[in-house]
Amino acid sequence: MNDNSNAATAAEPMPIDTPSAMPHPTQKAPKKWIGLLALAAGLGVGELVTGFDRLLRSPVIAAGDWIIDHTPGWLERFAIRTFGGNDKLVLKWGIFVVLIALSLRLAGVMAARRNVARIVVVVVAIVGALMAAGGRAGRAVDMLPALIGGAVTLLVLEKLVPVRRLMDEPLTPAAGVADRRQFMLMASGAGVVALGGFGLSKALRSRYSAALDRAKAVLPKSKSLPPAPAGVDLGIEGLSPFFTPNKNFYLIDASQGAPNVSRAAWRLRIHGMVDKEININFDDLLARPQFETDVTISCVSNEVGGDLVGTARWQGIRLDDLLSEAGIKPEADQIVGRSVDGWTGGFPTAVLDGRDAMIAIGMNGEPLPVSHGYPARLIVPGIYGYVSATKWLSEIELTTFDKFQGFWVPRGWAAKAPIKTSSRIDVPGRSIQAGPTKIAGVAWAGLRAISKVEVQIDGGEWQVATLADELAKSTWRQWVLDWNAPKGNHIVAVRATDGTGETQTAKESPPDPDGATGYHTIQVKVS
Repeated sequence: MNDNSNAATAAEPMPIDTPSAMPHPTQKAPKKWIGLLALAAGLGVGELVTGFDRLLRSPVIAAGDWIIDHTPGWLERFAIRTFGGNDKLVLKWGIFVVLIALSLRLAGVMAARRNVARIVVVVVAIVGALMAAGGRAGRAVDMLPALIGGAVTLLVLEKLVPVRRLMDEPLTPAAGVADRRQFMLMASGAGVVALGGFGLSKALRSRYSAALDRAKAVLPKSKSLPPAPAGVDLGIEGLSPFFTPNKNFYLIDASQGAPNVSRAAWRLRIHGMVDKEININFDDLLARPQFETDVTISCVSNEVGGDLVGTARWQGIRLDDLLSEAGIKPEADQIVGRSVDGWTGGFPTAVLDGRDAMIAIGMNGEPLPVSHGYPARLIVPGIYGYVSATKWLSEIELTTFDKFQGFWVPRGWAAKAPIKTSSRIDVPGRSIQAGPTKIAGVAWAGLRAISKVEVQIDGGEWQVATLADELAKSTWRQWVLDWNAPKGNHIVAVRATDGTGETQTAKESPPDPDGATGYHTIQVKVS
């Protein structure tokens, strides 16, 4: 009897699931992606806002520049040592990672505690706006991208999260389908806003794109230098070319992006401790006598053996001629260059000693690349770039060292920074075959020229290397030493002597506060 009952029970048809018990096809829609979509829409609209003003920056870039401005000197030095010219890129992506991580949590918080999520979005937007307005060249209008972008982010969350919650527990299948359609429609709209914002911003910014403006620029005729003689470049494979190609020239900036400055919008103001203020535009600059000069410039952050150094043929106008028109007051002892983005670097008025200090508009026969200061920058031979080589130049102020400190000085770097005598080994590589080979590299000493380079192998006697021809005292010199490399592991070191007869010191010191010292040494495995 019991068996028959069990059999009958087993044979009964399964009950039909009720709508509330049916798994809804949209229940697994990832809630966390709503926050990411909201962030993308907010950033897209923020970018769109920047398209209406050539100096407006995206919230991420503005926040990054504020962080750079307020980062302790020791941390900035660590970042430059660790990442070199990629330090700003690392910072930018670090900000993106933080924002993405936050956004992935926002939808869940909005669903459970709506007011908390609202507060988080509002606080992030306000902080971003304050960072933008509080930067080096901050204006009240710079707050708009972050504030408007934050409002869009909050709006997307407010619209999508409630619909997403309804999708979790639809009352009827029809209601679930309707919720799904509504959600997909609004999510698609947010995606269009995000993509459209970035796309339209690019289109709007193209109206005053510095890159497009540069593409139309032509350097005026100048007092040209003759081509460099063949003897300045030894033509050794792996050895740095005498003139560093623009695309390979080192980049170290205190900003996350180049300002959008066109020739038509460019202005230069010379003021401060001068007899008369001077204001010129780019056409005024072009109308002045042009000349060329060959100069090796170096970043003070360059480690021993580092590549933050390069040589170019620069074109522009003489700085001393322009400042003499303004009339420098006797008590002024510092010249401060100020960039469009607010960066400052100051150097002694004593450099107006006849050296080829210039306002440069050309680099290696081309208009300045945007990343190197287009349309105009300062080049001052003999001193490190962090005090002199102001890019995207907008102001020159005459003042004193007691009254003003440039951007890097309060962060622990020296106020006055002549380039130190340095040398570097470029070849051979770390692993070579036994037999005849070449040890070669470059050496530089600011304006003091290079008179001798010596190489030491395995702690032995210093051997005098052969120098390439000298082009100018302000440029580096290539050098080479022939070596019959025996099998084994070897240590190779180099040192240079400048034109005054002073040999670079063997004492090792870091780049801060006024340039690294020590001999560049490499290990070579010969097999």
